[in-house]
Amino acid sequence: MFDNLSDKLQRVFKNLRGEGKLTAENMEAALREIRVALLEADVHFKVVKQLIEAVKEKALGQEVLAALSPAQQVVKIVNEELIKTLGTHASRLRFANEPPTVVMIVGLQGSGKTTSSAKLARWLSKNQHAPLLVSVDVYRPAARDQLAVLAQQLSLPIYTGTPEESKPLELARSARREAIQTGRDVILIDTARKSSLSPTP
Repeated sequence: MFDNLSDKLQRVFKNLRGEGKLTAENMEAALREIRVALLEADVHFKVVKQLIEAVKEKALGQEVLAALSPAQQVVKIVNEELIKTLGTHASRLRFANEPPTVVMIVGLQGSGKTTSSAKLARWLSKNQHAPLLVSVDVYRPAARDQLAVLAQQLSLPIYTGTPEESKPLELARSARREAIQTGRDVILIDTARKSSLSPTP
């Protein structure tokens, strides 16, 4: 997700740098593209609106428009506002008092949940944790295969389930039992866009 967002923002900034000078019109076009990139990255629309308004207010000031390198100034403003929005200090993950800690990776289809799950598992394993991966995307077998391949490449354990486990909730519960039995302290659940861990009526 972050890689995708980063690529889109880089394209916006490249287009801005290609402009001879910064105008209100090309600034509006850039802000539209930034808004779309953030929304596609699953950022809440209210957060996007607030960030865009803050960037617009600062970027359309006379100092920026008259600067020798207005595009660089805009990049700086966007960077500062993103940092302010995301938080200026790192937040630590909170772990359950009684393991395993269960973390659900959620987001729109194609937003990078599966890759992010594997990356987070690798980071946890490098930081004195013993993660267990599980995919509950019963709607797309290819997504489950992708997580299994990534887990194998990174030498990370994965719970693949049994043929009888055809529901997300069943897979999650079994993964939890597996984690307890094997001493895994974190379970990373790669979810499906449509799936729910709540029992269906």
